[in-house]
Amino acid sequence: MRVVPGKRYGLLTERQYTVLKLRIAGKTQEEIARMLGTSRENISIIEKRAWRKVRLAEETLRYVKELLSVAKVTIPPGTHLVQVPGMLIAAADKASVKLKGNFTRIYDEIRFRAEDCIKGTHVVKPVTVVIYRDGTFEVVSEDSQKSIREKVRSTIRVGNSH
Repeated sequence: MRVVPGKRYGLLTERQYTVLKLRIAGKTQEEIARMLGTSRENISIIEKRAWRKVRLAEETLRYVKELLSVAKVTIPPGTHLVQVPGMLIAAADKASVKLKGNFTRIYDEIRFRAEDCIKGTHVVKPVTVVIYRDGTFEVVSEDSQKSIREKVRSTIRVGNSH
């Protein structure tokens, strides 16, 4: 496998991108080392540095999103889903922002994005919705708070480092 020197994928070098791509595809560090003509130890270092950059990028995005937000609504357990759109529209109105979404879109976003927090038509775990200056909103559940690394870790086989 040929790696183009100098090419970048955001904060990741071409080599870091390639290693993560192959790890996510299920390759071991040893297999990747053979493919790229280097040592397993070197692949381990490259992977560790790549994940560090991913964590830093995630943290940076969280802070930027916080700067852009105008309201945060926490929907408590026990809330019926039909109440949620009204809660969000009220919070957006209070912040003088026109929410980009009608009842159906808001309802569906909550059900889809926070499915781990919904049972039937009720919220069973707190769900936070962030409203941004441009009227868009983002549903933030416990599961969506997990870092990309944590989500990807489940795709990389346990004991697959060597």
